[in-house]
Amino acid sequence: MTDKTDRANPTLEDWQHWTLVMGRAQQMLMDAWAEGLKQAQPGDAPTAPAWGAFPPAFGFGAAQGQADPMALMNAGAEAWAKGLEAWGQMVGLQPAEGARKDRRFTAPEWRDNPLFDQIRQTYLALADRMLGSVEQIEGLDPETRQRMKFATQSFVDAMSPSNFALTNPQVLKKTIESRGENLLNGLANMLKDVAAGQVTQSRGGAFELGKNLAMTPGKVVHETPLYQLIQYSPTTEQVLETPLVIFPPWINRFYILDLTPEKSFVKWCVDQGITTFMVSWKSADESIADATLDDYVLGGQVDAIDTIRDLLDVEGVHAIGYCVAGTTLAATLSYLETAGQSAKVKSATFFTAQVDFSEAGDLKLFTGADTMALLEQLTAEKGYLDGRYMAATFNLLRGRDLIWNYVVNNYLLGEEPPPFDLLQWNSDTTNLPGGWHRDYLESFYKANRMIEKGGIKVAGVDIDITNVKTPCYIQAGREDHIAPPESVWKVMDYFSGEKRFVLAGSGHIAGVVNPPSAQKYQYWTNDRPCGTLESFIEGATEHKGSWWPDWRQWLQKQDPKTVAATGARIPGKGKLKAIEDAPGRYVRSR
Repeated sequence: MTDKTDRANPTLEDWQHWTLVMGRAQQMLMDAWAEGLKQAQPGDAPTAPAWGAFPPAFGFGAAQGQADPMALMNAGAEAWAKGLEAWGQMVGLQPAEGARKDRRFTAPEWRDNPLFDQIRQTYLALADRMLGSVEQIEGLDPETRQRMKFATQSFVDAMSPSNFALTNPQVLKKTIESRGENLLNGLANMLKDVAAGQVTQSRGGAFELGKNLAMTPGKVVHETPLYQLIQYSPTTEQVLETPLVIFPPWINRFYILDLTPEKSFVKWCVDQGITTFMVSWKSADESIADATLDDYVLGGQVDAIDTIRDLLDVEGVHAIGYCVAGTTLAATLSYLETAGQSAKVKSATFFTAQVDFSEAGDLKLFTGADTMALLEQLTAEKGYLDGRYMAATFNLLRGRDLIWNYVVNNYLLGEEPPPFDLLQWNSDTTNLPGGWHRDYLESFYKANRMIEKGGIKVAGVDIDITNVKTPCYIQAGREDHIAPPESVWKVMDYFSGEKRFVLAGSGHIAGVVNPPSAQKYQYWTNDRPCGTLESFIEGATEHKGSWWPDWRQWLQKQDPKTVAATGARIPGKGKLKAIEDAPGRYVRSR
């Protein structure tokens, strides 16, 4: 920590420096406040920043000249430790080593200094006691218990001593070494994030679409007000006759499946000899604010399928639906079955998709009456939901990693986050049609109408997912908190055709985006009939690495015929002329 000899009697130069630091911080806040007033609409009441005179997390609250800033920091840490100790005594805890590894406390300062070692151990013991107490409460229904667990976990994560300048030894050390520059840099970072309306998770300017993200060569060959259809350029002389169309979630940008070339599922498919198409949904604006399920099924998925069939003169396509687009793909398959058009889709693959929401993930926690009322309020004026609200919801589901980690790194340590393609995508928000988003939450997550025959309708046609006979490949992530494997498995209970279930290591994103070259994670298969996920796991065979090659083999079994990669197989060379280069302008629209 501090050198007590040097800091016992601060010099005039010390006082002048720390007075300047505080003055600069106050000026930055005043500038931000003035900018906010400038941007306010006529008639709006002027408002000051919500954090008041200075952000509490930065730990500067004393008037200049009252005490040595370094001494104040030490005193604050000691007071926090005593408070934790008192709480521990009240609930009968002794400071103890956390049983689990915790990345928040890996720095040696947390153990080398007895004061911070005590803070760390007592916090972990208290956190375990609080979280454990939720499990011990009797008489709670599962949904209420899950809400309480989430709220308790959120509170415990927010109150971690690592999140506050005075109780984080790394921050104190950096503050002493930089003489407060880290806090000024952090304040500048925070003010920029407040203005942008979201936390910065990847270094700005590190990635550009078409340059080092979403760079698989291709052309936009079809466009509607709802989506653009991208056809990718072949890299093999022969390709599977049946093409592939990918439906990504409309709540995110499609390039999660086309990140850097070494991670790109799209590039891998093309290199595997698959004629690949991608739907790039338009970020909602007033022109599509009134879009509904009918639009995403008929005007989106069915339209794309028919467009590809006509372009390549093929009977059907292979289709992939990721997350919410997988849910609507199930509705599309049922609709086509009822219409006698099931041959349009030769096979369907579902990435972490749900049809029965009785055991859906943590997003169910955000479907209460208060949330629905807020969504209606947020979309009342323009008809669509600003994507930053949805991004904030997903960040809350993993608050420790996606919020508090950046509070410490960006705001307290004053550093820039490293460039990370996945987090660049995570921050690239997409606006959503307001009415359709609320209806999706109400009809699927809350009312679970998808599993009722006629519970939902498409163009007046009753949807019955038990009539789906299309061969299906169903992938789930073992650690998925958005679409838990228990929930994804339920697809197996409803579809009546051939089904292959694969359980991948990791979660909602890394479990899908896992190229073979990375040699990461694993996946499990079980070729014996299984009635439950538990029985699947019990008899499953573990395979190292990516499940992508397993899917490729399964896909070829559905239709092994190949054709030359000429003519309409080359983007823009068929009856559909190229509109623009991939990745297109829809993915860039905000």
